[in-house]
Amino acid sequence: MRFTKTNQYKGGLLMEFTPKGVCSKNIHLEVDEAGHIHNVQFTAGCNGNLQGIGRLVEGMDIHEAISRIEGIKCGAKPTSCPDQLAAALKEYLKDNQ
Repeated sequence: MRFTKTNQYKGGLLMEFTPKGVCSKNIHLEVDEAGHIHNVQFTAGCNGNLQGIGRLVEGMDIHEAISRIEGIKCGAKPTSCPDQLAAALKEYLKDNQ
């Protein structure tokens, strides 16, 4: 598990995920009880692009987000920040179903 911190709150779960193989150092996100993503924030990395990713997945169903962003690569790297967000969401599903 690469979640460094999880906290429950009324209506969902706050998480901090440590990505691997990318410039970003942490991914903070919330998943509500209905399985929708909220408040995605990346620490470090390409600020504008990462803000865009967070806004695009805001309110999106976890499964839908995974299907859209999993497998995206960054240059010659085998992964990317969106791919690492998908990995975080898949890990969440594995631990919470």
